[in-house]
Amino acid sequence: MEYFVYIIYSRSRNKYYTGYSHDPASRLEEHNLGATASTRGGRPWVIVFTEKCEDKTAAIKREHIIKKMKSRKYIENLIKIYSGC
Repeated sequence: MEYFVYIIYSRSRNKYYTGYSHDPASRLEEHNLGATASTRGGRPWVIVFTEKCEDKTAAIKREHIIKKMKSRKYIENLIKIYSGC
């Protein structure tokens, strides 16, 4: 099964959140319904980046790499590359 790493953005908090899922659109809906405590306060969230991975293990590893960078600049560069800007 394909998995994706995704980054969502909250305009109200001016923050990014990184996660992984086999269905990023459904996962976004969960975030916006308040199902995740860490993102509940930032609603509404929008998907700003997705990256397809081979499987769940690869997605988890990629998510950890992005989170380990602890860098807003790194995340914004990923988004810039993704959007083609």
